[in-house]
Amino acid sequence: MNAPERLHPAHTALLFFDMLNGHIKKDDPATQARYAPVIANAVRLLEAARQRDMMVVYAAAHHRADNATSASLLTDTDNRLRPHTPGAPREFKPVVTGGTWEAQVIDELKPQPQDYLIPKFRWSAFYQTYLDLALRNRNVDTLVVSGGSTDVGVASTAYAARDLDYNLVIVSDACTSPEQDNHAQFMRRIFPRMARVRTAEQVVQMLIT
Repeated sequence: MNAPERLHPAHTALLFFDMLNGHIKKDDPATQARYAPVIANAVRLLEAARQRDMMVVYAAAHHRADNATSASLLTDTDNRLRPHTPGAPREFKPVVTGGTWEAQVIDELKPQPQDYLIPKFRWSAFYQTYLDLALRNRNVDTLVVSGGSTDVGVASTAYAARDLDYNLVIVSDACTSPEQDNHAQFMRRIFPRMARVRTAEQVVQMLIT
């Protein structure tokens, strides 16, 4: 069991959630500006993990182009909180299709052969994936989580991890959301109930050498 301000590398995994070209490398200045510090902090975490031979995991959307593995549910709004027009047809297309450039992890966090790539089809990195099996096989009891969106996939994964009795460290400055007020609310009022919320630099300092 890890002490509150210590992380044992042999029992800790670094999980990057949807750090993919399709979400990050958009021709959109606002997205690029929002992700710039997140990428820098994620790189810092990855360097520290590599130095300590930690388990590194990439949870990545891997949808079929024909939507056969995607969910199109009845909701009030879309993922950007834009209300649906009553009576209008709802067309859903996956943002990231498996096997494309968009589905690849960004170059700054390039996976290595020893890393774990977890294809996922829902918000949670645990739902019908082999993530739990891989973690338990490595005797990992703690997840350090970085990625986006904070209030969507990161939150869904955090809830699932908590219910599976994993210790969690959510890296506040290595996560992001287009809805920054949602990001702030999760970091201040929700994640502290189920995790330790720390900055990237604090996480690095917590890792036992």
